[in-house]
Amino acid sequence: MASTEKIFFSTDREIKNLKASEKRYTAKDTVANGLFLDITTTGVKSWWYRYSLNGKQERLVLGRYPDLSLKDARQIRDESSSLVAKGISPKQNKNKVTNILLFKDYGERYLNEVIKKDRKNPYNMVLCLNNDIYPMMGHIPLDQVSIEDIRRTIWRKKEQGYDAAANQVRGLLKRMFDYAITWGLVSYNPVLAIPSRQIHKAKPRDRYLSTSEIRTYYTTLLNSRIHRPRKLGLLLSLLTLVRKSELLRAKWEHVDFDNRIWLIPETKADSTTGHSREMVVYMSDQVIEIFKELKTIAGDELYVFVGRKSGTHISHNAFNTAQKSALSLTDIPNFTVHDLRRTASTHLNEQGFNSDAIEACLNHTAKGVRGVYNKAKYEKERTEMMQKWSNFIFSVIYERNIIFFNASKIINTA
Repeated sequence: MASTEKIFFSTDREIKNLKASEKRYTAKDTVANGLFLDITTTGVKSWWYRYSLNGKQERLVLGRYPDLSLKDARQIRDESSSLVAKGISPKQNKNKVTNILLFKDYGERYLNEVIKKDRKNPYNMVLCLNNDIYPMMGHIPLDQVSIEDIRRTIWRKKEQGYDAAANQVRGLLKRMFDYAITWGLVSYNPVLAIPSRQIHKAKPRDRYLSTSEIRTYYTTLLNSRIHRPRKLGLLLSLLTLVRKSELLRAKWEHVDFDNRIWLIPETKADSTTGHSREMVVYMSDQVIEIFKELKTIAGDELYVFVGRKSGTHISHNAFNTAQKSALSLTDIPNFTVHDLRRTASTHLNEQGFNSDAIEACLNHTAKGVRGVYNKAKYEKERTEMMQKWSNFIFSVIYERNIIFFNASKIINTA
């Protein structure tokens, strides 16, 4: 095998290409001075840092690759080099070097110790960590995260055009550092240097679709070439008043055709208590027929809206993408999938239905004293209201040029 000086690497791909040989050998990093990989005859790769201190050669074993990535190994090498420059032996102070707590490792601890205990469904938090936070600062030691690191992470989301989401990233980071301070892992919270008001000023949304907009939008949607389950999903969103997240995670085991109910065991966590509540959707004739068609499409799959892989549901943005595609074919002002809930609530209130029954359909809780005493489920009122609402919507969107529905099965405008 060639000598150590002739074997080099500088990228992760080059490391992966280092194969086992008949003899054990080492390869040198061309970027970080003194950083080596030791490759055994069985192919095990371990990180070494070689340095001189007080005229003596020392070797510090950092960990195995790929458990310890190239980036992290270089980070530890830099920390070790700083100790050597101060006349301190990294080998004698190994705990101070190799036990560096990277932000990603702390994030997983926070996820398990806090988020998963406080939230029945941590999906959105995990998504935020993996997509918005870890890629920007996961590799940085927790106690070295700077205000600039925080700013870059938050502003990356703002620059994508998602101010509200950027503020949510800030909120999660603040809570994470608050917890780190509690355990003595950091001495201050760098997130506090970036006020929430500088990121996003919340504006109450009041967008809802008028009757003519409902007709135009759904006529366009249902006649478009968008994937059929997405069309049905966007229609169900308006008919059932459920949240997008509740819709895309719907499971067949919770759809009871005989009793005409759809159970949603976990909804969005209550903003006051932080706990999720179950919700019952009373299905109209039209909703039942839509679910039956979706069952035919899904077959034996677990989820109503099947993802790309068996046993999974569609992605978080699937309905957003379909909604935007249909909207682009119209001249209707912009609206979101969530605005369909407001659309239904607004029209139902205008049509004189019981406001408490409407709030129950939205899975909202009454505030104050009224909320304490009003525990009624309004089953009868909700059942009748949902049927009349479906009748109204289908009378609005059904036109003879739409062959989307089987009129004899679904349409009932009586």
